Amino acid sequence: MSTQPVIEKKKVNVSNIGIGAILNLMEVCTLGQPLEVMKTTIASNRQLTMLQGVKHVYARGGLKGFFQGLWPWAIIEASTKGAVLMFSSSEVEYLAQAKLGYSSLGAGVLGGIAGGCAQAYTTLGFCTCMKTVEMTRAKSSAEEMAKSSFQVFKEIYKREGIIGINKGINAVALRQMSNWGLRFGFSRYSEELIKKFKGKGINDPLTASERIIASCSAAFAPCLNQFFEVARIEMQSKTVDPNRPKNMNMVTCLKYIYKTSGWKGLYKGVTLRMALSGYQSLFMIGIGGHIKELWNKKFNA
Repeated sequence: MSTQPVIEKKKVNVSNIGIGAILNLMEVCTLGQPLEVMKTTIASNRQLTMLQGVKHVYARGGLKGFFQGLWPWAIIEASTKGAVLMFSSSEVEYLAQAKLGYSSLGAGVLGGIAGGCAQAYTTLGFCTCMKTVEMTRAKSSAEEMAKSSFQVFKEIYKREGIIGINKGINAVALRQMSNWGLRFGFSRYSEELIKKFKGKGINDPLTASERIIASCSAAFAPCLNQFFEVARIEMQSKTVDPNRPKNMNMVTCLKYIYKTSGWKGLYKGVTLRMALSGYQSLFMIGIGGHIKELWNKKFNA
């Protein structure tokens, strides 16, 4: 039995752009955005418990409050980052195996890191920032809440320019690189374990259910890099605190979070992010991987 998977020669698959965009839109328009809203709320208001966070979001806008920031920012972000992630991670993962001889695990990690990096820097970072701004606008300020998303966007751009509307982009990149690298790593390792458990060879395909189960193991990824996410949210948040450093970078932000909330603050919202991570991986790795396999069999035979 072969110990290395057989990697077939393939052409650049642009269909992954469309598949990634559609799947990420499906993810964010269902359970993805409510989980994102709750995660952001808890991470930016670190004194809140989970139940208090739910009440806080509901008081802000009822059930619609759990979809705050969906239009237009999350929609734009999801369609672009899903396309870039699926395309770049697939190409790098293939090249790592076919050209460099990496195992499926190593190639998966490299593909995830490349996809996360490309996603962060090329897909409208201001959408990530504006989503956070929308979710953290001061509830007590009627004037602030009355402004539309585009009014807030224009004010930030006028006041801080292109840097202001991409605030925290390096934190986003670090989060996404480690995030998707870990997610793909967990998923590929789980796929290998499933094949061994089922007595399959390294080149035998997984069923749809097996691939989905493997992708859900990626929910554990945020346990290792949640502090990047908390820092990203804090840097982009509109939460008012007179003791908050101005023009924060990654280091000063992490110091501020530790000073005000301790070690627990650096991992605030990790449970919600684990749920979100598992849900995103289900779409982008599990379902996405199965669709890519079916697509390649049908159109690249």
